[in-house]
Amino acid sequence: MKQYIGDGMLLVTAIIWGSGFVVTDIALQYLTPYQVMAGRFVLATLLLTMLFGFKLKTLTKSVVWKGAILGTFLFLGFVLQTVGLQYTTPSKNAFLTAVNVVIVPIIAYLLYKRRIDRYEMAGSVIALAGIGLLSIESSMTVNIGDLLSLACAVAFAFDIFYTNRFAKKEDPISLTIVQFITASLLSVVAVLIKGDIPTSLASEGVYSILYLAVFSTTIAYLFQNKAHQYTTATKAAIILSTESFFGMLLSVLFLHEVLTGRMVTGAVFIMIAILIAELKPFFKKNQPVKNVRESS
Repeated sequence: MKQYIGDGMLLVTAIIWGSGFVVTDIALQYLTPYQVMAGRFVLATLLLTMLFGFKLKTLTKSVVWKGAILGTFLFLGFVLQTVGLQYTTPSKNAFLTAVNVVIVPIIAYLLYKRRIDRYEMAGSVIALAGIGLLSIESSMTVNIGDLLSLACAVAFAFDIFYTNRFAKKEDPISLTIVQFITASLLSVVAVLIKGDIPTSLASEGVYSILYLAVFSTTIAYLFQNKAHQYTTATKAAIILSTESFFGMLLSVLFLHEVLTGRMVTGAVFIMIAILIAELKPFFKKNQPVKNVRESS
């Protein structure tokens, strides 16, 4: 029963994250990217601190510097994603962001010399083809928003990679609190540098920020952390990878986004690449064992 509850929580998380692309697109009609960032992270930090503030008393230097690294990558990822959304569509932004799944093994190879196996290589090639179909315009040019979305995928890949390494030795919730605090501080500084302090707020912008802070940030991260207690890592990754699909679906339903056949094909390629990357352990487990010559 708990396994199904965990899978359900992960599916809700994927839907919430997918809806985040649509809500962010709406928020950008009333606020700048840096205002959106500052609003969502400051509110999410306050909520998380209210829920788990007691963990602040047990923070160590190790948790602080590791959380600060994660917060910096998280800030960069969301900045690139949010700014990129000003120049590209929510569905393309969602699928290009999802490419972080196949970037993670490349980071592992470059930084720690971990060999990239054939499944990861196949996933990377298919993802690259999908990116080309999704991003390259008929004039053979690439939209600046698509490039920013790809850069965002790299930042999120670093965040995922180091979260996986750090969470094995540190408390995940404590890391998340420091991560959110760091992202909040960087976002507020960015707003001050840009001189984007809002003098008035439209109700639609406020509602969008509240949704992103409460659902896409606080609840989504808590659901993800809790669900991992009830399901396997592989199944969790597969369910969460549907975020990009929900981002595209909700963009069509609520923003009436028009998708071309080439864009849909590119999205399918990227989804296949994600599934190859995530189902790799299953493929390896079910590989036939080479026959050993039997004695006559």
